[in-house]
Amino acid sequence: MRSIPESAHLNNILFLDIETVPQYSSYEELPEDFKELWHNKTYRYKDMSKEETDPELYKIWAGIPSEFAKVICISVGFFNGNTFRVKSFYGDDEKAILTEFKNLLDKKYTESAQALNSKRPYDAPKYYMCGHNGIEFDFPFLARRIMIHRMELPDMLNIAGTKSWNNKHLLDTMELWKFGDQKEKTSLKLLAACLGIPSPKDDISGKDVARVYYEEKDLERIKKYCEKDTLTVARIYQCFLQQEPVKDEDVMFL
Repeated sequence: MRSIPESAHLNNILFLDIETVPQYSSYEELPEDFKELWHNKTYRYKDMSKEETDPELYKIWAGIPSEFAKVICISVGFFNGNTFRVKSFYGDDEKAILTEFKNLLDKKYTESAQALNSKRPYDAPKYYMCGHNGIEFDFPFLARRIMIHRMELPDMLNIAGTKSWNNKHLLDTMELWKFGDQKEKTSLKLLAACLGIPSPKDDISGKDVARVYYEEKDLERIKKYCEKDTLTVARIYQCFLQQEPVKDEDVMFL
């Protein structure tokens, strides 16, 4: 069970959310060798009662596995005093997005991971990253895509082969909300509603992102959606600290 570390002060945390889409707009565009690989990959997604085909599954699930999807937006947020600042890296060029994000981590947060990876177990990280379901999705997804692009992993995401509970610099509001109960997962929207935080899903939902990206070609809309999720993650974390969530007038979009 994870708990909030004493050193995890608001000003030491990088909150984030990512948006991902299939690398190709349809199953038909997949290279032939990847069509077979997709078939082998997705057996666990199949609903046998519906006899779903590979193209049908691609339309539903291809934005989730990191081998077949790509990042189109990373929104990060951090507290500077009472102000919460939000910045996004987004676009069609995934490598450029990951490079900007990696540069941010390398510049500001390397010290934390280096201390954590030292041989002194009492060292607490100085900085943290926090997402909602980040431990199972956002953090490993980013690490895999960085590696696929043959880029050096930033220390904060150098988590290959480690157990999730050993990555003490990674925080997850979904994990915190479990309070040790591993059976259930709670969506960001539901948790925000329970805590009285305005829902971030007032425009599109995750299932709409691929359509908005490929059909509407509206990256700005996706960016705004991602930024709202990042802000909501921060507000939920504040609730765990028994603090009033940051007000809209104290949020700055960079």
